[in-house]
Amino acid sequence: MKRKFEKWLIEAYEKKASDVHLTVGKAPIFRINGNLVEQDLPKLVPADTRQIVRLILSEEQLETLRVKRELDFSYGIHGVSRFRMNTFYQRGELSFAVRIIPAEIPSIEQLKLPLITKEMVHYPQGLILVTGPTGSGKSTTQASMIDYINQTMRKHIITLEDPIEYMYTHNKSIIDQREVGFDTNNFVNGLRASLRQDPDVILVGEMRDLETISTAITAAETGHLVFGTLHTTDAVSTIERIIDVFPPEQQGQIRIQLSTILQAVISQRLLVTKDQMNRRVASEILINSSAVKNLIRNEKLHQIQNVLQTSRDKGMHTLEMDLKRLIHENEIDFETAAPFMREGASKG
Repeated sequence: MKRKFEKWLIEAYEKKASDVHLTVGKAPIFRINGNLVEQDLPKLVPADTRQIVRLILSEEQLETLRVKRELDFSYGIHGVSRFRMNTFYQRGELSFAVRIIPAEIPSIEQLKLPLITKEMVHYPQGLILVTGPTGSGKSTTQASMIDYINQTMRKHIITLEDPIEYMYTHNKSIIDQREVGFDTNNFVNGLRASLRQDPDVILVGEMRDLETISTAITAAETGHLVFGTLHTTDAVSTIERIIDVFPPEQQGQIRIQLSTILQAVISQRLLVTKDQMNRRVASEILINSSAVKNLIRNEKLHQIQNVLQTSRDKGMHTLEMDLKRLIHENEIDFETAAPFMREGASKG
């Protein structure tokens, strides 16, 4: 069964799928360019997923799955790729959701990210946030920026991930990758410990709670460049989320801190290309200019949208501006972009 399982993963990788779903009563399903495609294979039965779990998990992982009823872990097939996996119980049976991680880290140019992202990594300290819904390519964007630092600068980089996705190779930089649950108990502990490990750059896989966000802000304040992700939809909601996670009596101070240490917010979506053969990143870029700092401090976040629309010369743009660019460049069609544009937007 392990061979069959790995064969499915290899086929998904070769078909450039982003995800694989294994659930009892259905054949394996691949997500290709955003669409779920059921494979021409036999339907899975309960014994299949149970056997896969027994064959690929350690005794410790099996015990965690038994107690928590779900488990995040990573899996690798030599010479093919790495996979981020979540196995979970549904209706008493086991299912898998698998994210395929390319073996090579794509470059900023390959991802067609805004070139301002290359400038961001030169900030000596502060907070860079990459946001968007699940499956919008946040981890890949972060990885491309971290790898650019690795190739061009002498830095000590510490990553805290759950689980580890892209595997970095030391280049000009030293990169220590720590997996939550194995190398450290949780994000907060790992982040606090990293401050005693002489880092220049810290990547926090996900800023989930008040403690993690608070510690990340402290790390950015104390001379480190910190990368983090949130599941927010745009730059303004990202700033609001960070402020709102703190008790009301602390929010005034957090606004002041955030206005000082925030460097940039990259909010993004992945959209299928016009030829249906690939996907492209559409982004919103906020740079913490003096105007933005003032708006954060003075509780005028609603005015940030105006700054985004009028500061293209500083590398900023709204998601809608980038969608229109991609339509103009014939990368995506209007129908694909329309759900992410303001109400009333038209082809004209």
